[in-house]
Amino acid sequence: MAKKVLIVIVLIMTMVQMNLQAEGTIAEKYYLYVGAYTQNDDEGIYIYQFDATDGDLKYISTVKGVKNPSYLAINFRKNLLIAVNEISEFQGEKSGSITSYRINAADGSLVELSQVASGGGSPCFISVNNSATQAFVANYGGGNISIFPLLPDGRLQPFSDLKQHVGSGPVINRQQNPHAHSVVLSPKEDFALAVDLGIDKVITYSINGKKGDLNKVSEFNMTPGAGPRHITFHKDKRFAFIINELNSTITSCLFDAKIGSLSLIQTVNTLPSDFTEKNYCADIHVSPNGKFLYGSNRGHDSIVIFEIDQKSGALAYVGHNSAKGNFPRNFMIDPTGKFLLVANQNSNNIVVFKIDQETGKLRANGVEVEVSKPVCLKMMPIK
Repeated sequence: MAKKVLIVIVLIMTMVQMNLQAEGTIAEKYYLYVGAYTQNDDEGIYIYQFDATDGDLKYISTVKGVKNPSYLAINFRKNLLIAVNEISEFQGEKSGSITSYRINAADGSLVELSQVASGGGSPCFISVNNSATQAFVANYGGGNISIFPLLPDGRLQPFSDLKQHVGSGPVINRQQNPHAHSVVLSPKEDFALAVDLGIDKVITYSINGKKGDLNKVSEFNMTPGAGPRHITFHKDKRFAFIINELNSTITSCLFDAKIGSLSLIQTVNTLPSDFTEKNYCADIHVSPNGKFLYGSNRGHDSIVIFEIDQKSGALAYVGHNSAKGNFPRNFMIDPTGKFLLVANQNSNNIVVFKIDQETGKLRANGVEVEVSKPVCLKMMPIK
């Protein structure tokens, strides 16, 4: 009997492991796609292979001739990548554009499928839903967000709805107008949360999947002059964390999944108390185990680390780690949760750090690659 029970347990564990690998959570190797600011036609989206066993990076290829693919979104179930083209004019209109690509699973290469106007100037962020039927774009220059239907083959259709933000903030030269900086889907994908740096608001929209339109349901007002930039959710779906570019803070919130609203828990500083120079926060991510929160400081050139109280969502300071580069724009934690990769825009490098699973602290593992003006990092498991 004991032997039969053991065999059943082994079979169950094997099936669970296979399912997890199918979801891309415990794969050993990944394609790493790097969005960047481009200066010539030889630059574009850079493709690397990432080894999750040791954190190594190996260059594969470059998708050339892509203009300012500064932010990327991947739906790996559909082998689909979508990039914003952060430009101010497209086909004679005051708009940026977005481009969709089919990912060749055999070698990670990209095949362009479609390109459409983004609906506003300087698009800087894109999200795609799990079913790959809709994409959501934040247009920084236009001060608006837009929603795009996707055909089953990954081709983008013109935007089905656009929401123009209005207002301003107190910071001269940065908040005269709205500046939508990101739009992130709620865990159940029934709301889109638009973070606007220019008006110090996070605006929640309900998503009408059939009509492809957005309806505002709530607003969360930040501290005047905070300049909210990015938002991320905790794995238990109750907490959301907002990083504020202009006053170098992080705000933790309770998220009401029924109505899509945010309520304040706490705001913490991302800088050491003795740092007095200019700083601009950028990106924010929660570790896959839900224990730690990381944010990037451009100026202090560091990654700040907080421990998350699992009951209250409050943040406790852990420490700072040098980004080992200048102006750490975006960063990502690999799906295994073992490594954190930082894109240092102004020093043209990507640095890999090992994450201590108990303390959340970072240690450079010696892997560093040179990339021209890297901005965004996204991974897809290699099957």
